[in-house]
Amino acid sequence: MNDSAGLAVSAPDAGAAIERLAFSQAFAALPDAFYTRLQPTPLPQPYLVAASSAAAALVGIDAAAFATPAFAETFTGNRMPASAASLAAVYSGHQFGVWAGQLGDGRAILLGDLAAPATPAPHALEIQLKGAGPTPYSRMGDGRAVLRSSIREFLCSEAMAGLGIATSRALCVTGSDQLVMRETPETAAVATRMAPSFIRFGSFEHWYYNERPQELKILADHVIERLYPHLREAADPYVALLSEVARRTAYLIAQWQAVGFMHGVMNTDNMSILGLTLDYGPFGFMEAYDARHICNHTDQGGRYSYAMQPQIGHWNCFALGQALLPLIGEVAAVQDALAVYQPHFQASLGALQHAKLGLSSVLADDAALIDGLFSILQASHVDFTLFFRRLGDLRQGDPGTDAPLRDLFIDRAAFDAWAVQYRLRLAQENSVDAARRLAMNAANPKYVLRNYLAQVAIEKAQKKDFTEVATLLAVLEKPFDEQPEHEHYAALPPDWASHLEVSCSS
Repeated sequence: MNDSAGLAVSAPDAGAAIERLAFSQAFAALPDAFYTRLQPTPLPQPYLVAASSAAAALVGIDAAAFATPAFAETFTGNRMPASAASLAAVYSGHQFGVWAGQLGDGRAILLGDLAAPATPAPHALEIQLKGAGPTPYSRMGDGRAVLRSSIREFLCSEAMAGLGIATSRALCVTGSDQLVMRETPETAAVATRMAPSFIRFGSFEHWYYNERPQELKILADHVIERLYPHLREAADPYVALLSEVARRTAYLIAQWQAVGFMHGVMNTDNMSILGLTLDYGPFGFMEAYDARHICNHTDQGGRYSYAMQPQIGHWNCFALGQALLPLIGEVAAVQDALAVYQPHFQASLGALQHAKLGLSSVLADDAALIDGLFSILQASHVDFTLFFRRLGDLRQGDPGTDAPLRDLFIDRAAFDAWAVQYRLRLAQENSVDAARRLAMNAANPKYVLRNYLAQVAIEKAQKKDFTEVATLLAVLEKPFDEQPEHEHYAALPPDWASHLEVSCSS
């Protein structure tokens, strides 16, 4: 864990501060129909696996508290501050395109909001314990999370924040030796995650499909008042809400595509009303480029493949629009609100792709150049992250230095032909190598959370060695920096990594 420098707070004082955490209760102020109040189910002898100083600082928690018993007890759910609400929210959703009916927080328990003045409005973050025991929405589940999935969510949440992509944050992971049954017995864990709100598209679908327009309006008004107050003065705030969510979702997925991130389970109950990356399950970062890649091995039809993500984001926004129809009134108004999605996605992705290629202007032939690049990446299954990072080192006047790039391709002649066109394009805007390299390194991360890196950290953690989790966190917090001491984290994955499979099981 990354303890903040220069802090003089003693551990006992920091532990006492955890016990005095002052939660406010925005979501709990909604009527009782929106949630069930219940206490977390304690885990025996919890211990800290990992914690993020950066996330803690957002809500004023001192890193000195990480070492205290109060921290582990509180964020496992064993000891509740007096101000905590302790509730599980109800929602519904479409799963793999099929209406699944009522879902809800089956293993997540909301404690309330902590002030976060350095964050965008509403200047508070909800604190949620994932894996804190069964709730009325557990649907035959045990309400627990396992160490494996909790570490993956913790690391990826903070990695996405380091990449500048909107996401829920992860405060910590606590573990216990208590076993839970998945494919095999695994130890239980709790991931504490934070977001301005955990309200999802499925939260609105729940009230729409249950024909409860009063609750639908209460929820929409709550979201506008607390999360989108600038929409209150719109001609139709509900239309404006739908349009804003569609715009944010389009930008989020453009960011995912630009870094090769695949969510894996883009069900409507996993889509944030704020356009955040939410509910990390069988995610993955693209390695050998394949637009059809499916990171979730239980997704047999490929609904949530890399190439499908933009289309599914649009589909999900239509599902939200359907749920908001009783408030908006006219199908045409819903369609008009959703019309922002496609052009905003295309413009956002285009801008991100230009940045990745170090192009500071937009010309008519750029689409052909970009499409041509992805064609040769696909044909040779080139490592996505490594290629774009190395591309910044290309020298316009010296093709003889292209070896590190050419070596990534099976068809080197195809790369050579594309590189000729790329160099001509750079010359058109009088690109300067040194300045371009700096700009491209700020757009193309050197480090992403490759599945094998997470797996190595998980296997060590399962033996009570949490050092690799801490090291990997530190690397991923600064993904665009060179970090020469951690060069091996940017290397091509080993052969054994190709056999790793990730599913919804957690």
